[in-house]
Amino acid sequence: MKETMVVRIKEVALKDPILVEGLPGVGHVGKLVADHMVEELKAEKIMEIFSPHFPPQVMVNTDGTIRQVRNEIYAYRGKDGEPDLLILIGDYQSATNEGHYELCDIFLDIAESYHVQRIYALGGYGTGQFVEKPAVMGAATSLSLVEEMKEKEVLFHENEPGGGIIGVSGLLLGMGALRGMDAVCLMGVTSGYLVDPKAASEVLRILCLILGIEVSIQALEERAKEMEKIIGKLQEMERAQGPYEAGGDEDLRYIG
Repeated sequence: MKETMVVRIKEVALKDPILVEGLPGVGHVGKLVADHMVEELKAEKIMEIFSPHFPPQVMVNTDGTIRQVRNEIYAYRGKDGEPDLLILIGDYQSATNEGHYELCDIFLDIAESYHVQRIYALGGYGTGQFVEKPAVMGAATSLSLVEEMKEKEVLFHENEPGGGIIGVSGLLLGMGALRGMDAVCLMGVTSGYLVDPKAASEVLRILCLILGIEVSIQALEERAKEMEKIIGKLQEMERAQGPYEAGGDEDLRYIG
């Protein structure tokens, strides 16, 4: 494979859909939310995207067969006044800088073909310490969007995230704005150490509030309870051994 390939599985008619991106990153927050939405909304897969910029591996299915790693786009037709959605999920983000730009261009080309005017990029904001109270931080492409998101309980802190927003979640905002699209990044505050369904539940709650849709969060809440048990044990170890080190100079304060 020498170049990125988009496989169109199904043609669908959507009315001014909103693009929701949830690829793997810090705490897997965005991925948990987007995968959960696809399942709960019974969205239809309409595209698969394969790229040499993804890690060189295949995924092994439960039956022992394999499949190539990929990104996928699902479509959801809103009901009773809900907006139509395009939901971007996948196994990985690009493993190269060039690939991030190439893939984001492709994602935005697809969005433009469906007349998308607004994007919600989902991710996790790593603090480097365990989070007691869930919260969602935001970044947006305009001051009017910032004010709109503040009314939906999204928090904005001056110069945060300090290291910027890395990966697809950041580039969709920057490159989307160059194409005249409104874009918001919703970041679930998370330690960055573990998969964080609790942070994902809060991002999902805020996103549903913004979109005016209903998506059950029961499955995420159940996973969050199990994860809290694990975190409780880690905190006990932390108290016994001293402050938990993130590991070298690695900075977890970013979105992926």
